[in-house]
Amino acid sequence: MQTLTLRNIISRYMRSATLFLVIVLLALLIYIQIVNEQGQAHETATQTFFQIEQVLEKNQEALIETRADYRQTCLHNAEAIAYMIENDPSVLTSVAALKEIAVLMEVDEIHIFDTTGRIYAGTHPEYYDYTFDSGDQMRFFKPMLTDKSLRLVQDITPNTAEAKLMQYSALWSQNGAFIVQVGMEPVNVLKATEKNELSYIFSLFRVNQDANYYAVRKYSGTIVGSTDLSCVGKDLSEIGLSLSEIAARDKGFHANVNGERSYCVFMEIGENYIGRILSCQNLYRRIPSTTTALAACLIIIAMILSCVATRYMNRYVVEGIQSINEKLYSIAQGNLDETVNIESSVELAQLSRYINRMKKSILDSSRKMSYVLDKTNMYIGVYEYNRHMKRVRITEHVPRILTLKEQEAERLSADYRAFREFIADLRKDPVADETCVFSCRGRYVKLEEISENDDIFGVIIDVTEEIEKRKKIEAERDYDPLTGLYNRRGLETRLSALFGGPETLGCSAVVMIDADNLKVINDTYGHDAGDVYLKEIAGLFRDFGPKSRVSARLGGDEFVLFLYDYDNEQELTDTIALLADLENHSFADLGGQVRVPLRFSFGYSLTGQSADYEKRMKEADEKMYENKRQRKELSV
Repeated sequence: MQTLTLRNIISRYMRSATLFLVIVLLALLIYIQIVNEQGQAHETATQTFFQIEQVLEKNQEALIETRADYRQTCLHNAEAIAYMIENDPSVLTSVAALKEIAVLMEVDEIHIFDTTGRIYAGTHPEYYDYTFDSGDQMRFFKPMLTDKSLRLVQDITPNTAEAKLMQYSALWSQNGAFIVQVGMEPVNVLKATEKNELSYIFSLFRVNQDANYYAVRKYSGTIVGSTDLSCVGKDLSEIGLSLSEIAARDKGFHANVNGERSYCVFMEIGENYIGRILSCQNLYRRIPSTTTALAACLIIIAMILSCVATRYMNRYVVEGIQSINEKLYSIAQGNLDETVNIESSVELAQLSRYINRMKKSILDSSRKMSYVLDKTNMYIGVYEYNRHMKRVRITEHVPRILTLKEQEAERLSADYRAFREFIADLRKDPVADETCVFSCRGRYVKLEEISENDDIFGVIIDVTEEIEKRKKIEAERDYDPLTGLYNRRGLETRLSALFGGPETLGCSAVVMIDADNLKVINDTYGHDAGDVYLKEIAGLFRDFGPKSRVSARLGGDEFVLFLYDYDNEQELTDTIALLADLENHSFADLGGQVRVPLRFSFGYSLTGQSADYEKRMKEADEKMYENKRQRKELSV
């Protein structure tokens, strides 16, 4: 496979990237235009729906007001006509006279009922002998036969004889001799109702003739209004939509409406879904021409940018890299005096500095190795890294000293950050009273680092054997070999350290303890049994008390217990009192099925923050002997 030059690679990449960018931008622009057109269509529909809703509310209020006025007028007319007839009963025998009254009062029908609910007079003789049982419309007034106080106004309804829309009112005459019923054609109410027809309202808001509006009953799916009057009365499914689809889409959606792909927006208003439907052909008609113009502009801009970027890439990158390659070749040939200094860009300038720093590191190797050789009297490992290089240079002894497995050593040396975190974790576990010595996986290592600018140079020394020998010497020096408690020297060292800062001790006390019956056990069961007896007693004091303590064996059967870090003296004395209970429930198993109770005498002295602990020990010792004498007297 032929290897291309960087100049050719950049040229090909720029052409491919330019083409890809143009395609992506065009796709993005088309998508944005589609979303924008849909957003505008949705916004237009929402605004129109809001206006329709306001008009419906306003018309509904007007309709309610008109109906109320019409009902009141109808009732007043019936009341006035009843008054006229009572003043001139002779008009009941003249249809012409009653028609004159009807014209005067601006009513369409007057019917006079007798007390049995039968029409016997009025402006329309053809209705004579109709009763309140002659139809549903007439039956509305039948309760008046049993309650003469009723003044009834019927809603607009088809009358019984002709099924003509009428509004009727009825009331009894003041003398109770007849019932007057007045009928009026609700012209004004019907006009107000017509204004509430959705098809009429849609025609007011149809600015875009390409958009159609539909009103659909929420529960039945019947189209009750539309700018396309041929669709009124149809079921929603007949035009290609469904109620479930409308209810599930709170945003605009696409659907095939009347066989044409359309964008639909619906909104719930009252008992109806109001929708605006616009064909996709009309909705997106501007996108092709706009996209063509944008594509031409993008191609021209991309070609210009590609040429400019390629030219500057060659000038500031390719030529700079070629110059650096020449310098590196010279250094690789052993010319360490060569200096790389390419400043055509920030990145190449940084690369030049890194190469020069690497070269300097190589030149400094002799000095660093001299530092290592000064420590060759011990088993050592060396590592080196800086934040400019990813890998860590380590000697072969580093993994062994740090007890690293092969895979773990490879992982740490491959990334200086991971190695730096490992060293930081190692420093969290220092060995007390040692300088730069840390505990590492059961071993002890001495770690020293030299930091020069960003360069870290470290030396790791395995000092496990030295530290363990030292700890063994300290253990033999400060601990009683039989019981594992502090001996006299260890106790004094520990108490001196604690009383070096007495303000941190809280309430404290020295307790002197003497093991009873040790001579009897030695004489009876032997000194081995006596050692068991002492170890069992020492075990009682090793972890005694809920707070801090220091326990020691001074020698023979003498023990010291120093209790501290208590909140108050009462808590401290209560804890010391537990020693007596502890003695009563403790036994030593001497072997051979021999169990003896643990017996000891004790005395204590409370110490202050500035107290002389040696004086307190003497005072506690005196109290211990007094306790021993009292115990002997009680046992006699």
